[in-house]
Amino acid sequence: MKKYSVDRYFYKSMSTYSPKLQYFQVPSSEPLQVESHRMAYYQWGNPHASHLVICVHGLTRQGRDFDVLAQCLLDSYGTKGSSVQVICPDIAGRGQSDWLNSGLSYQLPTYAYGVKCLSDHLTEEEDAGIKSVDWVGTSMGGLIGMLVCGVDAFKLKVPVRRLVLNDVGPVVQWAFIERLKTYLGLDERFDTLELGVQKLGEIFKSFGPHTTEQWEALSRPMLKIGSNHQWIFHYDPKISEPIKQMTRESSKAAEQVMWNIYDQITCETLLIRGANSDLLTPGDAAQMCSRGPKPTLYSVEGVGHAPTLVQEDQLLKLKSFLVRD
Repeated sequence: MKKYSVDRYFYKSMSTYSPKLQYFQVPSSEPLQVESHRMAYYQWGNPHASHLVICVHGLTRQGRDFDVLAQCLLDSYGTKGSSVQVICPDIAGRGQSDWLNSGLSYQLPTYAYGVKCLSDHLTEEEDAGIKSVDWVGTSMGGLIGMLVCGVDAFKLKVPVRRLVLNDVGPVVQWAFIERLKTYLGLDERFDTLELGVQKLGEIFKSFGPHTTEQWEALSRPMLKIGSNHQWIFHYDPKISEPIKQMTRESSKAAEQVMWNIYDQITCETLLIRGANSDLLTPGDAAQMCSRGPKPTLYSVEGVGHAPTLVQEDQLLKLKSFLVRD
C-alpha cells in the first residue's frame, strides 16, 4: 500500500506537485459591510479540471496547512492530478491575504462571502469546466463551509457536493473560547525562527504527535519577518477582537444560529473529531450525526483540536471520502 505522509509529499515530491500562489480581489459588499480586499490562494493541479476541492484553514492558520492533503489528492486522481484542482485560500487577515481595516470585520459572513466570490470567479473563468466542488474545512474553515452549504446567500454557483467538517460543529465550547483568549492577538515576537516554531508547538500541542520534520513543515508558513527583523505570526492581531468581545450569552445565541444553518445542509458530509478535542464534545458530535446532513463520524485517537490531516490514517480516510464518483 502506498504511504501518504508529510515526509513523502513535502520533502520528496515537491518537484512533481507544487502550488501556484494566486491572488483574487474580493469585491466590496455594502449589505455585508465587507471592504474590498485581496485574497491569496494556493492553486494545485489543473486549473481547467472538472473537479474542484476547496480547503479552508482554522482561525490562526493559513492555506499551506493543506500541502500534504493537496498532493495526496492530486496523486490519487492520476497523472499529475489532471482531473482535479485544489485551492487553499489564506482567509482575510492571514498569510499572504490583505489585512482588513476594522478588527470587527473578521467575522464568518466576511469569510464566506470572500471564498464564495473566489469560487464563483474560478467557475466563470474562460475555459473553466468545473462540474463538482468539495469542501474541506478545519475548525473555522468548517464553520465557513457550513455557511456556504446552509445559507442561500453564500451558496456557490456550483454547489458543494461533499463537505468535510474537521473537528468543528455548531457548538464551540466556552472553555475552548477561553483558551483562545489566552494567546490570540498578543503580537508576540521572536529573535529566531526556531523560537517561533517552539512557541507554536506549545500553542498547538493538542494537534497530537508529529515528527520534527512534520512540525517544521506545518510551522514555517506561520511565521514571517517583521519590521524590526524579528519573527512574528503571519496573522493580523486584530482577528482577536470579535473573540475577545464574546460572552457566554452571545456564544449561546451564535450556537442556535449555527444549528439552524447546519440543519439546512443536505450534501454528503464527513465529520472528523479529535478524540481529545476541547472544541467538539462526543455529545455534540453525536447530535450532529442525528440531524442536518447526518454525517459519517471519524474519530482520530490521540489528537485534540484539531487533526492536521497530514498523517497516513487521516489522508486515507479523506481519500476514500473524496476520491470517488
